[in-house]
Amino acid sequence: MDLATLKAFKPSEYEEAADGYRATGDMASEAKDAIDNRIGVGLRNEVKGDAAEAAAEQLKKLSKNFHYVQTECGLVSTALNGFAFDIAVAKRKLEAAMEDARADGCTVNANGSVSYPAGQKPGEEKTADGGTVTGSAGGSPTSDALERQAVNIHPNPHYGKALEYANRIADALEEATDADTKWAPKLRALKADDDLEVSHRDWADVKSDTGGVREVGKSYFDSLPEPPKDGTPRDNAAWWKGLSAEEQAAHLALNAAAVGALDGLPAETRDEANRKVFAEKRSEFELALKAIPAAPPKYTYVTTARGPARVYTDEYVEWNDKYSDRKMELEGYLKGMDQIQDRFDRTGVRGLPEAYLLGYDPVGHSDGKIILANGNPDTADHTAVYVPGTKANIEKIAEGADLGDLGRSEMLWAESGKMAPDKSFSTITWLDYDAPDKVAGEATRGSYAEDAGPTLRSFMEGNSAAHETSSGSPGHTTLIGHSYGTTVVGVAAQSDIGPVGDFGPTPRIADDVIAVGSPGMQADHAADLGIGAKNVWAMGGPYDDQIVRQGGRLVGLGDNLTIPTDERFGGNIMKSDSGDHGGFWDPESISLRNQAAVIAGKYERVQHD
Repeated sequence: MDLATLKAFKPSEYEEAADGYRATGDMASEAKDAIDNRIGVGLRNEVKGDAAEAAAEQLKKLSKNFHYVQTECGLVSTALNGFAFDIAVAKRKLEAAMEDARADGCTVNANGSVSYPAGQKPGEEKTADGGTVTGSAGGSPTSDALERQAVNIHPNPHYGKALEYANRIADALEEATDADTKWAPKLRALKADDDLEVSHRDWADVKSDTGGVREVGKSYFDSLPEPPKDGTPRDNAAWWKGLSAEEQAAHLALNAAAVGALDGLPAETRDEANRKVFAEKRSEFELALKAIPAAPPKYTYVTTARGPARVYTDEYVEWNDKYSDRKMELEGYLKGMDQIQDRFDRTGVRGLPEAYLLGYDPVGHSDGKIILANGNPDTADHTAVYVPGTKANIEKIAEGADLGDLGRSEMLWAESGKMAPDKSFSTITWLDYDAPDKVAGEATRGSYAEDAGPTLRSFMEGNSAAHETSSGSPGHTTLIGHSYGTTVVGVAAQSDIGPVGDFGPTPRIADDVIAVGSPGMQADHAADLGIGAKNVWAMGGPYDDQIVRQGGRLVGLGDNLTIPTDERFGGNIMKSDSGDHGGFWDPESISLRNQAAVIAGKYERVQHD
């Protein structure tokens, strides 16, 4: 890049273009939300038939297109800001060198050379003529030493200053040229195919483009305010709120996984970040699965003394050793994704609110990580967080007739709304821990809960911080654990992660805690949970009274070998009509209504045992 081009460069023009792309991305996001939460909902609820189903499928594709546009526009915006940042740094260096040269009586020429006036060194009889020098970029110990030698022997005292300014100008021009060279291919790569179908390959390109922009934009990204190191959820909330729109967009574009996992950030922000991760991961898995060759014939027959015998073919044995485990793994990831996508697609069905993906990692904690909310917890009057127990994993998060752990949160949302129709609700499925895979052995260990407890507490405090930031006041929160999930809740309620800024000691984890089918909460009494015994609720069923109670006694998940449905635990024992360990969310059941009454703060409607 030459001097005239760098002098004329206006970073503001690129920053304005970046703002335009960001605004376009925002419009795409609004269009996507309109399709998912209004247009698509109206179509599903009001029109039936093959034509309506076909139209709904086309709307889904259009929604995906807008999501892709939103993501790409965010990336283009960040890239333009990064390019403007790098060139602006070089331009400031150029301008500083030119100003210093002028102040010292030198003239900067159009080609970047510097002319200096005539001058006389002290002790010299003659005045040396002026001249012009051309700088060189970079330099080395050897070249620097030679330049110093030349300056010392040169008769004109202005020669050395002119050479310094010329070198600074050359450095600035080279820095600008390098920035232009590295950014040009990255910016050219930020374009979509010329078709109307957003494919898995397109999302794979998004991931590749993100990595490229992150790599060349390191200087820009490093200049952005970073999340507070070891910050509390409230620290995170304050950090995010203090960022400019440009800075927030850059973090979302280049570091979506980290943003989506950060407790304390707004639900809409975490959802946007995690939806990007979800789309990119789905494409990655789909393409990887497609790349696995089809299995060859599995069996062949060989002749033996007893006649023909069926055996595995050599080709199948080789294929199985190389691909079988990976194929099963990928299919498991995609199965869980299908269930999550189904929840997204059912928004509006029977009044179901918009879903917010507050956490997502298909391989986290070995079982996968999924935090999904029905309704926005930042604006809800009442929020309930449901923690599943043994055998919970992302692959079957919505599996079964009752739609699994995601479905239980949906049942809680619907039933709570009946309790208080004039209030807003959000119910959250929280699976951000390695749940035991087996009842025998694994579920008898407290270590799973001890590892998960601080993570759950951080999430709950983040939810509170985000609600206060959005609504100005805390909402009513209920924390529900099922089976081993109650042990996680018990540890989280007793966890102490230290002071929270200027807000005093660690706050209570929730307004109410419900233990459902609990083998023990690693607490002697309800009062140990830090929210007051009157706000601790428990229910069990016939199955739980025998097996879970006995399990709790055998493994000692409470120090005094008590479980929450024991009277000596000191909490409220609610009536339950569940016939087994998973029936507490059956429609029209007393068990479901009792939980909903607590969530809605309608304590007088709870039926006690």
